[in-house]
Amino acid sequence: MLRLIRFAAIPVLGALAVAGSLGHAQAQDRRVPSSQAELQLSYAPIVQRVRPAVVNVYAAKTIQNRNPLLDDPIFRRFFGVPGQQPEQMQRSLGSGVMVDSSGLVVTNNHVIEGADQVKVSLADKREYEAEIVLKDSRSDLAVLRLKDTNGEKFATLDFDNSDGLQVGDVVLAIGNPFGVGQTVTHGIISALARTQVGITDYQFFIQTDAAINPGNSGGALVDMTGRLAGINTAIFSRSGGSQGIGFAIPANMVRVVVASAKSGGKAVKRPWLGARLQAVTPEIAESLGLKLPSGALVASVAPNSPASKAGLKLSDLIVAIDGQAIDDPNAFDYRFATRPLGGTAQIDVQRGGKPIKLTVPLETAPDTNRDEIVLTARSPFQGAKVANISPALADELHLDAGTEGVVVTDLADDGTAANVGFQKGDIILAVNNEKIARTRDLEQASKAGTRVWRITLVRGGQQINVTLGG
Repeated sequence: MLRLIRFAAIPVLGALAVAGSLGHAQAQDRRVPSSQAELQLSYAPIVQRVRPAVVNVYAAKTIQNRNPLLDDPIFRRFFGVPGQQPEQMQRSLGSGVMVDSSGLVVTNNHVIEGADQVKVSLADKREYEAEIVLKDSRSDLAVLRLKDTNGEKFATLDFDNSDGLQVGDVVLAIGNPFGVGQTVTHGIISALARTQVGITDYQFFIQTDAAINPGNSGGALVDMTGRLAGINTAIFSRSGGSQGIGFAIPANMVRVVVASAKSGGKAVKRPWLGARLQAVTPEIAESLGLKLPSGALVASVAPNSPASKAGLKLSDLIVAIDGQAIDDPNAFDYRFATRPLGGTAQIDVQRGGKPIKLTVPLETAPDTNRDEIVLTARSPFQGAKVANISPALADELHLDAGTEGVVVTDLADDGTAANVGFQKGDIILAVNNEKIARTRDLEQASKAGTRVWRITLVRGGQQINVTLGG
């Protein structure tokens, strides 16, 4: 079976740990070898220049060994098993890239997710404790800062302009696969703008056949100028190892996340459109008289949003942004998210078969009155984190821009809410026939102590009625 593998925290046994200048790429001299001598050329000079900036990232977290038999008081009484269960340290390994000489490292969010301790090992074997500066689950990127560096300056990689990459360009993947040590593999860019991978909110990946394996996550994909083209993230595989289909987050997205970390932000701020987009199917293309099923179709527009201010309307077809073609909504999301805040973007739209140009302001979504809380009362909601839906949260969770109510934003693994089947993104409409408009309404309802819970929620756009207990 073909699997998509992100190489999240991989448990280890014993001592074995597993896991910018713009326009430069366009200037590369792309040609086929013209002589036997050119076939004997080496990548060694590039590797020697970039390898000091590629690091190993060690993450560790404490987990509680849980034996379900220990939940039974009779079992504990007869067998004398203590109620407190022993803790175990789970370790994992990934890779990272130094992007600032002061000690700033970018890696994958899934490499350090949930970690209590993070260490970074340099190519010369020196190790540093690191703090997590910023985590961005939407792009699966995280930024770390080395501690106690005493002002030392570290080797870094410059960002490439990933929009200038072309299919067929030679690239190198550098990381620490399977914990064997820093390893370099080479291949080509197999495809660009892969939008159907399904591992992050921003699906716009560089595909490469350079070998990527567990431990490579967070490592560098570099071009032949020695610049960072992307951050290696996942592979498609039947075996769990590399089979020539790997994916990297483009450098232009990495640049946005690193810039947010440098500015002192705890979250990445991105432009907000305020419109829901849908893919153009062959059937929709036929009904609109389009030759090809491409573009992003506007399905709804929120009042007072940037989309509304720009004059975007229902059924408009977005075909380009700032001159870059848009094949589907994922491509638009990526292109729009990498635009700098404060300016404007030019959007090419087909409306009624006629081309028009719209100017969209690049501003963040309002995030007022979120009032995020964790529900602790004994109820089906115990362990759920919920929030009032703001425009920013609706954008983050891919909800309609005008959606209101209370949404589940996270679930404790050992909480009742997770066990009974609630999911992140569920919108709670009513509990025992009482409307839920704000988080405090749900908090009050969860304290009712009733034996039967009748819950109305929306999941994936579908209303669901659930009865629990009784």
